[in-house]
Parts: sequence; C-alpha cells; structure tokens
Amino acid sequence: MAFPNNRMRRLRKSDGIRRLVRETAVTVDNLVYPLFVRKGRDLKEPIESMVDCFHFSPDTIVQEAQEVAGLGIPAILLFGLPDKKDKLGSEAWAEDGAVQSAIKRIKDAIPELVIITDVCLCGYTSTGHCGVIKKSTSAQEHKCTIDNDATIELLAKVALSHAQAGADIVAPSDMMDGRVKAIRECLEKNDFPDVAIMSYAAKFASAFYGPFRDAAESAPDASTGLADRKTYQMDPANARQAMAEIALDIEEGADIVMVKPALPYLDIIYRARQRFDCPLAAYNVSGEYMMVHDSANAGHIEKDAAMMGILTSIKRAGADIIITYFAKDAAKLLKK
Repeated sequence: MAFPNNRMRRLRKSDGIRRLVRETAVTVDNLVYPLFVRKGRDLKEPIESMVDCFHFSPDTIVQEAQEVAGLGIPAILLFGLPDKKDKLGSEAWAEDGAVQSAIKRIKDAIPELVIITDVCLCGYTSTGHCGVIKKSTSAQEHKCTIDNDATIELLAKVALSHAQAGADIVAPSDMMDGRVKAIRECLEKNDFPDVAIMSYAAKFASAFYGPFRDAAESAPDASTGLADRKTYQMDPANARQAMAEIALDIEEGADIVMVKPALPYLDIIYRARQRFDCPLAAYNVSGEYMMVHDSANAGHIEKDAAMMGILTSIKRAGADIIITYFAKDAAKLLKK
C-alpha cells in the first residue's frame, strides 16, 4: 500500500497546532462598534429590527461607550437621528445635535476611545435621501435627481460640526462625487488637519441595509420620484468601477477607505487590498448581522461560530478594520 508523502492533517490534529499555523486572526483591535444616538435624556430603547441594538440619548450612550472601551474595542461609529427633518437635513450640522452632543460627552468620559462619525444626510432629510433633491431636467427614468454639488457643500458642514465637537474620524457615506475633497478642504481651512477621513469609497446598493434603515429611520421616500439610491450607490455588478471609486477617494484625501457591505463583496475587499496600501475597512452590515441571529434563533446554525467565521472571512479577504454589530460579542469571545 502506498502512503501519501504529504499529510496535510498533521497540522490540524490539535487545537495548539492549529493555532500555531493559523494564517488569519481576528483581534479586538480590528473592531469598530456602531451606535445610534438621538436627542433626549435617559433613553435606551431597543431597535426592533436589530437584536441587542439600541437608540441611546447623549447621556446614556456614555455608559455604552464605557462598556465598549472596557472590552478593548478601540473605536465606535456614531449615527444620529434628528428631532425634526427637512429637505436639506439641517439638523445634521447643528451644534447641539445628537451626534455632536454625544461626541462631547464621550470624549469627556473616555478620551482614549476613537470616535468615528457617519457623515450623511439620509437620516436627517424629509426625503430619506443622502442629498438635496432637485427636479431632473433630462428625459431620464427618474423625475428627480440628487444635486451632487449642493450636497457636498452640506456634507462638509456636517463633517466640520463633528470635528468641532471632537470627532477623531469623519466617515462620509453618501457616495456623492467629490465629497472627500470638499470635506478635506473644509477641515484644513478650519484648522482641523488632524481629523481623518474614512470614506465609504465602494458602497453598493444593497438589500442588506434593510434593518439599518429602520434603525436610522432613513428609508427613501418613493414619492420623490427616487424610490431607491441606485443613482448614487454602486451597481453590485461593478468591480472595476469600485477600484476607480477607491482610487479617487484616496486621491482626494481619504485616510481610510471602506467597502460596504462586506459579505457579498469579499472579492472587492480582496482586490482593494491587492491594489491599495492605505488602511481598508469593511462594514459587516445590519442584514448580514440579522441573518445570523435569525438563523441561530431558528436552530439552523450556532451563532458564535457563524459570527467568527464571517469576521475571519472579512479579515482574510484583506480588511484591516471591521465595522460590525457583533463587535461586543466578538470581543467577549476573543477574551476567553
């Protein structure tokens, strides 16, 4: 009987050996935890569409941020919900806005925790869109369109208000052309050269955002003539275009670039890692998060194993930073 010369199983026979030769390891240093904040006091309301996620007020979010920091997670990503919405999303840059107030409180309590802020208008506009809507003058399929250049002026105001409140990193998620340059110039002009930009550089139009849109109260209003965000978020079929988007954002001054969502776009993460040297983030989005919870609750999968399998796949594809609602669960598991 001939025996195989190469027995690959030799390096799998015990946990110690598997750990010794493991090529990819997710650590708590890779994780960013997203949080939702709205105006008010003593507020911690469960988000119906997202298990173990909450709406906090600026006072109660401090305790949550302290727990995150205590787990060793280096950063949070803040999303804000306004009291009132209008066509321009003007509360997004209000000095006393929910995000701005939360930044100040968190920085006072936990100065070492990195605060990243989402810079967008969708949660603040009455239309639910990421920019200023205007009537289309062309014979396109949509009656309305997003005014790109008017929008980036407002996004720069939002980013500046976050920097003034104490944000470490601002993260434009709108997918308007030229917004990274506009934000970078605004920050430099106003003496915030050290505030970094993490651009949602390749953000694809996706059904996986559903639970988040409920949490952020940011579903687009179909009565505008734009029932979705396909005119500005990327077509899921386009990989080369994703590389072009990332290259442009780096050229405009992005310090970190992001691919969103993560799981359906592991190939994009891999391509970006092979081509670009700057830090690369990936967003393990709400729909991916809830698929795991729903399957686990139905008894089809084991939650922690699925969670770590997903996070490992994102890291293996090339992401340096993983934004995930699993961050706290993963950090607790990694401490064991």
